[in-house]
Amino acid sequence: MMQICDSYSQKYSLFNAMNRFIGAVNNMDQTVMVPSLLRDVPLLLEELDAAGAVCPPREAALPPGDPGAYFSRRDMYSHYMLLKSIRNDIEWGVVQPPAGEEAAARKKDKLGGGPAEEGEGEEDLEQQFHYHLSGLHSVLSKLTRKANVLTNRYKQEIGFSSWGQ
Repeated sequence: MMQICDSYSQKYSLFNAMNRFIGAVNNMDQTVMVPSLLRDVPLLLEELDAAGAVCPPREAALPPGDPGAYFSRRDMYSHYMLLKSIRNDIEWGVVQPPAGEEAAARKKDKLGGGPAEEGEGEEDLEQQFHYHLSGLHSVLSKLTRKANVLTNRYKQEIGFSSWGQ
């Protein structure tokens, strides 16, 4: 039987990052018994800063028309639902509408699969893969921290800060 160990190199694997994220969201989901209690409770940017997440600029510095302003003003319930939705997308896949021939052709052109760029696209695939893999790992780490912060904040809100510690 093959043993799997969590060595230094495996710590940064995408598979382990997804498992950590799914575990954190599952823990959050099991802890939050009444999700409606999260409505209108702001998830403070300072809490995310303390957890090591990179946050957008403070709300006061955001102009009213800035799309980033919406995300910085979300309540804990919105974050809760977002994290659960992302977990479901990872576990079950993303449902995409069937693409017609036109959409498939546009997608192929966007990806550099046109006849003139085909040789260049093949050489660049490994670089693109590593770029997106690193970005995905970074995003999953931030979302995992956000799930842990939300779980701890919920425990504080209901007065059970010593649960599971």
